[in-house]
Amino acid sequence: MRSFPGRPGSRVRLAEQAWRGDEMAYRMVGISGSPIVKGNLGTFLDSIMDTASARGFETETVHLQKMLVRNCTHCNYCISRQKDGKYCSLDDDAQALYEKIEQADAIVLASPVYFMRTSGMMATFIDRLRVFIFGNVAGGRLRNKVGISAAVSWLRHGGIETTHLSHILAFITLDMIPATVHSSVSPLGASSVSSRHGEGEFDPSVRLGTRDDQAGLLSAEALVGRAVELLDLMRKAPVTS
Repeated sequence: MRSFPGRPGSRVRLAEQAWRGDEMAYRMVGISGSPIVKGNLGTFLDSIMDTASARGFETETVHLQKMLVRNCTHCNYCISRQKDGKYCSLDDDAQALYEKIEQADAIVLASPVYFMRTSGMMATFIDRLRVFIFGNVAGGRLRNKVGISAAVSWLRHGGIETTHLSHILAFITLDMIPATVHSSVSPLGASSVSSRHGEGEFDPSVRLGTRDDQAGLLSAEALVGRAVELLDLMRKAPVTS
Protein backbone atom coordinates (compact mmCIF):
# COMPACT_ATOMS: atom_id res chain seq x y z
CA MET A 1 0.00 0.00 0.00
CA ARG A 2 1.38 3.39 -0.96
CA SER A 3 2.33 5.71 1.89
CA PHE A 4 1.49 9.41 1.65
CA PRO A 5 2.78 12.35 3.71
CA GLY A 6 0.68 12.75 6.84
CA ARG A 7 0.00 9.03 7.09
CA PRO A 8 1.61 7.19 10.04
CA GLY A 9 4.60 5.24 8.75
CA SER A 10 5.43 7.70 5.96
CA ARG A 11 8.73 9.53 5.89
CA VAL A 12 6.90 12.72 6.80
CA ARG A 13 5.83 12.13 10.37
CA LEU A 14 3.37 14.66 11.68
CA ALA A 15 2.08 14.90 15.23
CA GLU A 16 -0.52 12.27 15.96
CA GLN A 17 -2.99 14.71 17.46
CA ALA A 18 -3.81 18.39 17.20
CA TRP A 19 -3.97 18.60 20.98
CA ARG A 20 -0.87 20.23 22.45
CA GLY A 21 -0.75 20.00 26.24
CA ASP A 22 -2.86 22.79 27.67
CA GLU A 23 -3.54 24.36 24.27
CA MET A 24 -6.96 24.23 22.71
CA ALA A 25 -7.72 21.52 20.18
CA TYR A 26 -8.16 22.60 16.59
CA ARG A 27 -11.68 22.81 15.17
CA MET A 28 -12.70 21.52 11.76
CA VAL A 29 -16.01 22.10 10.00
CA GLY A 30 -16.85 19.95 6.99
CA ILE A 31 -19.47 21.24 4.55
CA SER A 32 -21.15 18.84 2.15
CA GLY A 33 -22.52 20.16 -1.13
CA SER A 34 -24.26 16.91 -2.03
CA PRO A 35 -28.05 16.51 -2.21
CA ILE A 36 -27.59 12.99 -0.81
CA VAL A 37 -26.63 12.93 2.87
CA LYS A 38 -25.42 9.34 3.11
CA GLY A 39 -24.12 8.83 -0.41
CA ASN A 40 -20.58 8.59 -1.72
CA LEU A 41 -19.66 12.20 -0.96
CA GLY A 42 -21.09 11.97 2.55
CA THR A 43 -19.20 8.74 3.15
CA PHE A 44 -15.96 10.27 1.92
CA LEU A 45 -16.44 13.39 4.02
CA ASP A 46 -17.11 11.17 7.04
CA SER A 47 -13.74 9.51 6.51
CA ILE A 48 -12.05 12.93 6.46
CA MET A 49 -13.78 14.04 9.63
CA ASP A 50 -13.10 10.71 11.38
CA THR A 51 -9.42 11.08 10.52
CA ALA A 52 -9.44 14.63 11.85
CA SER A 53 -11.15 13.51 15.05
CA ALA A 54 -8.50 10.82 15.53
CA ARG A 55 -5.87 13.53 15.15
CA GLY A 56 -7.42 15.52 18.00
CA PHE A 57 -9.72 17.92 16.13
CA GLU A 58 -13.12 18.95 17.36
CA THR A 59 -15.25 18.26 14.28
CA GLU A 60 -18.66 19.14 12.92
CA THR A 61 -20.26 18.23 9.60
CA VAL A 62 -22.87 20.40 7.91
CA HIS A 63 -25.05 19.20 5.02
CA LEU A 64 -26.21 22.04 2.78
CA GLN A 65 -29.03 19.78 1.61
CA LYS A 66 -30.64 20.18 5.04
CA MET A 67 -30.34 23.96 5.05
CA LEU A 68 -31.87 26.90 3.22
CA VAL A 69 -29.14 28.97 1.60
CA ARG A 70 -30.42 31.44 -0.97
CA ASN A 71 -28.51 32.93 -3.88
CA CYS A 72 -26.43 36.02 -3.20
CA THR A 73 -28.18 39.06 -4.71
CA HIS A 74 -25.16 41.41 -4.50
CA CYS A 75 -27.32 43.91 -2.65
CA ASN A 76 -24.14 45.17 -0.90
CA TYR A 77 -25.76 45.03 2.55
CA CYS A 78 -22.62 43.29 3.78
CA ILE A 79 -20.35 46.17 2.81
CA SER A 80 -21.64 48.71 5.30
CA ARG A 81 -24.60 47.41 7.28
CA GLN A 82 -23.34 44.22 8.90
CA LYS A 83 -23.69 43.79 12.64
CA ASP A 84 -22.86 40.96 15.00
CA GLY A 85 -25.30 38.12 14.36
CA LYS A 86 -26.36 39.43 10.95
CA TYR A 87 -23.79 39.51 8.16
CA CYS A 88 -26.23 39.35 5.23
CA SER A 89 -29.59 40.85 4.36
CA LEU A 90 -31.08 37.48 3.43
CA ASP A 91 -32.97 35.64 6.14
CA ASP A 92 -32.04 32.00 5.82
CA ASP A 93 -29.67 29.47 7.39
CA ALA A 94 -26.47 31.07 6.14
CA GLN A 95 -25.83 33.10 9.30
CA ALA A 96 -25.61 29.93 11.40
CA LEU A 97 -23.07 28.57 8.91
CA TYR A 98 -21.09 31.79 9.01
CA GLU A 99 -20.73 31.51 12.76
CA LYS A 100 -19.65 27.86 12.58
CA ILE A 101 -16.88 28.43 10.06
CA GLU A 102 -15.79 31.64 11.77
CA GLN A 103 -15.01 29.56 14.87
CA ALA A 104 -13.20 26.85 12.90
CA ASP A 105 -9.47 26.54 12.32
CA ALA A 106 -9.93 24.34 9.24
CA ILE A 107 -12.80 24.23 6.75
CA VAL A 108 -13.54 21.39 4.34
CA LEU A 109 -15.52 22.16 1.20
CA ALA A 110 -16.71 18.78 -0.12
CA SER A 111 -18.68 18.28 -3.30
CA PRO A 112 -19.62 15.62 -5.82
CA VAL A 113 -18.53 16.45 -9.35
CA TYR A 114 -21.35 17.98 -11.39
CA PHE A 115 -20.59 18.81 -15.04
CA MET A 116 -16.84 18.83 -14.33
CA ARG A 117 -17.16 21.32 -11.47
CA THR A 118 -18.47 21.74 -7.94
CA SER A 119 -22.19 21.30 -7.31
CA GLY A 120 -24.64 24.18 -7.69
CA MET A 121 -25.48 23.84 -4.01
CA MET A 122 -21.84 24.37 -3.05
CA ALA A 123 -21.43 27.21 -5.59
CA THR A 124 -24.36 29.04 -4.03
CA PHE A 125 -22.81 28.71 -0.59
CA ILE A 126 -19.43 29.92 -1.85
CA ASP A 127 -21.08 32.99 -3.37
CA ARG A 128 -22.57 33.79 0.04
CA LEU A 129 -19.08 33.85 1.59
CA ARG A 130 -18.76 37.33 0.10
CA VAL A 131 -19.65 38.59 3.58
CA PHE A 132 -16.14 37.60 4.73
CA ILE A 133 -14.45 39.61 1.97
CA PHE A 134 -16.20 42.99 1.96
CA GLY A 135 -18.05 42.91 5.27
CA ASN A 136 -17.71 45.91 7.55
CA VAL A 137 -17.85 43.52 10.53
CA ALA A 138 -16.93 40.04 9.23
CA GLY A 139 -14.52 41.06 6.48
CA GLY A 140 -11.23 39.18 6.79
CA ARG A 141 -12.39 36.78 9.50
CA LEU A 142 -11.54 33.70 7.42
CA ARG A 143 -8.02 34.96 6.74
CA ASN A 144 -5.32 32.33 7.43
CA LYS A 145 -7.81 29.57 8.18
CA VAL A 146 -6.82 26.31 6.50
CA GLY A 147 -9.02 25.09 3.65
CA ILE A 148 -9.31 21.50 2.44
CA SER A 149 -11.03 20.66 -0.82
CA ALA A 150 -12.71 17.26 -1.17
CA ALA A 151 -14.32 15.86 -4.30
CA VAL A 152 -15.91 12.62 -5.48
CA SER A 153 -16.38 11.78 -9.14
CA TRP A 154 -17.81 8.83 -11.03
CA LEU A 155 -14.90 8.65 -13.46
CA ARG A 156 -11.20 8.60 -12.60
CA HIS A 157 -10.62 11.71 -14.72
CA GLY A 158 -14.14 13.03 -14.54
CA GLY A 159 -13.73 16.49 -13.08
CA ILE A 160 -12.11 16.01 -9.67
CA GLU A 161 -9.42 18.63 -10.22
CA THR A 162 -11.74 21.22 -11.74
CA THR A 163 -13.99 20.73 -8.72
CA HIS A 164 -10.99 21.26 -6.43
CA LEU A 165 -10.18 24.44 -8.32
CA SER A 166 -13.66 25.79 -7.61
CA HIS A 167 -12.97 25.36 -3.89
CA ILE A 168 -9.33 26.48 -3.92
CA LEU A 169 -10.17 29.68 -5.77
CA ALA A 170 -12.67 30.42 -3.02
CA PHE A 171 -10.02 29.78 -0.36
CA ILE A 172 -7.58 32.10 -2.11
CA THR A 173 -10.19 34.84 -2.53
CA LEU A 174 -10.94 34.61 1.20
CA ASP A 175 -7.21 34.85 2.09
CA MET A 176 -7.33 31.32 3.45
CA ILE A 177 -4.49 28.81 3.16
CA PRO A 178 -5.29 25.78 0.96
CA ALA A 179 -3.92 22.48 2.21
CA THR A 180 -2.25 20.63 -0.65
CA VAL A 181 -0.22 17.42 -0.84
CA HIS A 182 1.77 16.58 -3.95
CA SER A 183 2.17 12.84 -3.25
CA SER A 184 -1.51 12.02 -3.43
CA VAL A 185 -4.25 11.25 -5.95
CA SER A 186 -4.40 14.96 -6.73
CA PRO A 187 -2.17 17.67 -5.26
CA LEU A 188 -5.24 19.88 -5.05
CA GLY A 189 -7.33 18.00 -2.51
CA ALA A 190 -8.83 14.82 -1.09
CA SER A 191 -10.04 12.85 -4.10
CA SER A 192 -12.17 9.75 -4.48
CA VAL A 193 -14.10 7.87 -7.16
CA SER A 194 -17.48 6.23 -6.72
CA SER A 195 -17.30 3.65 -9.52
CA ARG A 196 -15.02 0.64 -9.15
CA HIS A 197 -11.45 1.83 -9.87
CA GLY A 198 -12.99 4.95 -11.42
CA GLU A 199 -13.75 3.01 -14.60
CA GLY A 200 -17.29 4.36 -14.90
CA GLU A 201 -18.91 0.94 -15.30
CA PHE A 202 -22.22 0.63 -13.48
CA ASP A 203 -22.24 -2.25 -11.00
CA PRO A 204 -25.45 -2.55 -8.94
CA SER A 205 -23.51 -4.34 -6.21
CA VAL A 206 -21.36 -1.25 -5.59
CA ARG A 207 -23.43 1.26 -3.64
CA LEU A 208 -20.71 3.25 -1.91
CA GLY A 209 -17.64 2.92 -4.05
CA THR A 210 -15.68 5.48 -2.04
CA ARG A 211 -15.40 2.93 0.77
CA ASP A 212 -13.29 0.70 -1.47
CA ASP A 213 -11.18 3.46 -2.99
CA GLN A 214 -8.01 3.00 -0.93
CA ALA A 215 -6.07 5.66 -2.80
CA GLY A 216 -8.89 8.10 -2.12
CA LEU A 217 -8.98 7.26 1.58
CA LEU A 218 -5.21 7.73 1.76
CA SER A 219 -5.53 11.12 0.09
CA ALA A 220 -8.04 12.12 2.77
CA GLU A 221 -5.56 11.16 5.49
CA ALA A 222 -2.78 13.04 3.74
CA LEU A 223 -4.80 16.25 3.46
CA VAL A 224 -5.76 16.14 7.14
CA GLY A 225 -2.11 15.58 8.00
CA ARG A 226 -1.11 18.59 5.93
CA ALA A 227 -3.79 20.71 7.64
CA VAL A 228 -2.33 19.76 11.03
CA GLU A 229 1.14 20.69 9.82
CA LEU A 230 -0.01 24.12 8.61
CA LEU A 231 -1.97 24.85 11.78
CA ASP A 232 0.97 23.82 13.96
CA LEU A 233 3.25 26.14 12.02
CA MET A 234 0.87 29.06 12.49
CA ARG A 235 0.41 28.28 16.17
CA LYS A 236 4.17 28.37 16.68
CA ALA A 237 4.63 31.56 14.67
CA PRO A 238 1.31 33.42 14.43
CA VAL A 239 0.80 35.65 11.41
CA THR A 240 -0.07 39.14 12.62
CA SER A 241 -0.22 41.14 9.40
